[in-house]
Amino acid sequence: MPLPDSPAAASAPGRYDRFLILGAVCLAGLVLPLSFTAPPVAIPAIAAELGGSPVALNWMTNAFMLAFGSCLMAAGTLADTYGRKRVFSIGIVAYAVVSLLLALAPNLATLNGLRIAQGVAAALALAGGNAALSQEFHGPARIRAFSLLGTAFGLGLAFGPSLAGWLVQSHGWRSVFLSSLAIALLATVFGVPRMRESRDPDAGGLDWLGSLSSTAMLALLTIGVLEAPERGWSDGWVIASLIGAALLLAVFVRVENRAARPMLDLSLLKYPRFVGAQLLPIGTGFCYLALIIVLPVRLIGIHGLSALDAGLMMIALSAPMLVVPFLAALLNHRIAAGTLCAAGLLLAAAGLVWLGAQAAAGSVSGLIAPMLLIGAGSAVPWGLMDGLAISVVPKERAGMAAGVFGASRVSGEGIALAIVAAALAGLLQLRLHATGDDAAALAQAAQRLATGDLARAAALLPRLDAATLALRYDQAFAWLMYGLAGATAAIATVVYALLGNASAHAPEQGSASPAVAATAAIEPATSSPAGELADEAAC
Repeated sequence: MPLPDSPAAASAPGRYDRFLILGAVCLAGLVLPLSFTAPPVAIPAIAAELGGSPVALNWMTNAFMLAFGSCLMAAGTLADTYGRKRVFSIGIVAYAVVSLLLALAPNLATLNGLRIAQGVAAALALAGGNAALSQEFHGPARIRAFSLLGTAFGLGLAFGPSLAGWLVQSHGWRSVFLSSLAIALLATVFGVPRMRESRDPDAGGLDWLGSLSSTAMLALLTIGVLEAPERGWSDGWVIASLIGAALLLAVFVRVENRAARPMLDLSLLKYPRFVGAQLLPIGTGFCYLALIIVLPVRLIGIHGLSALDAGLMMIALSAPMLVVPFLAALLNHRIAAGTLCAAGLLLAAAGLVWLGAQAAAGSVSGLIAPMLLIGAGSAVPWGLMDGLAISVVPKERAGMAAGVFGASRVSGEGIALAIVAAALAGLLQLRLHATGDDAAALAQAAQRLATGDLARAAALLPRLDAATLALRYDQAFAWLMYGLAGATAAIATVVYALLGNASAHAPEQGSASPAVAATAAIEPATSSPAGELADEAAC
């Protein structure tokens, strides 16, 4: 139901318009992760044309994730304050413009700078779109809408490598960004004109101190983790970055506790099920998203597959996203979402162990079956976690809900990826240590191998031929998979303990406080047949 003082309260869109609004937001949910997963496949082609160090090339991915994740909470507050339609419109149009500029980038520094701008635009589009959906759909219809959005997000993550592989091989790396431009334009043309404006009448404006401290904290943490493999964990810059991140976290907590209208309502952290919902994207980050980044590098850079062939192989990881989230939503009527999510993560952990064993043997085709298992396990929580997260706040704070969960999802996944990149480089350095080469050369060679640059790594370590370096890479990759399996299983255990019998089908919260909303979310959802029919009609 629209807010009483909403300008659009008297002109609710019809069923056809709501379908187009949902389609437009889902297109945004598709294109935003597409812009994250597609560029890594293009890294070898970009490096060949524009050059750049391994750290600079990694920042092409991390700059987007950092800006996206750190701005989502602020974007949610902006949506509540200034209007969900307005923020979505600004975000999706800016995203389209920046995508065009990326396709024209003359050098790597410009590319990385534009990726930051693209991440900010993506945060505005996703937070505004999520909040707009929460105003148009209610009850079970809202659960289905957010389930579809989560699936679109997963498909963008999953099929990004396949699309990028075809585009790079057929039209060059710049076409990857042009594809994002095309999808963003479709979302703008079909969705924005049909949206109605809505906002939180009690919104108090943007929490500037909270926004700045959280953004700076995430930036320093990511920089410290990324620089550690090359500089060493004892390096002064790395230590200063990590200490600065810890201090800014303390500042953020203090600011939010004192703010009248905080960007993040910290009282929600008292509720185990809210915390459990925020852990789910971190778990899928370790077991699913990390593979979308590191597997194409291994397949293309180490084992010599073309970008197209590597993209086609990645379909084994992404195909379950087409079906499994919908099956999980159906099963949630009989099995608690917490149980389903934990079981899915454990299934993915088993697949990671299997994948590691195949990688240690140097296999390429043997990766397909474990990738299918990992994809199926990861897809179970993917279709449920949006509904779990949104259900714990009142509807008028929908922007905050979208921002908090989006920020925990993207920043958590970004930090997980930074940890994975650092871990792979560290494992490679350990595997190469026996060569007796200079420590600086070893660190640089490990970084080159981690980005799939086998030729330059071989030039830095002339005592080892390419075949030996590939073997060392496969061994390090296998141990990385075992580590990811352990982390995923640990998160599954904690998620089960925190979520328990929680359901993604939480009742409508109305205007309850966050504390009441979180308490209400503990109880299983119930709805009358009349209510179900009304929601179906609204959809």
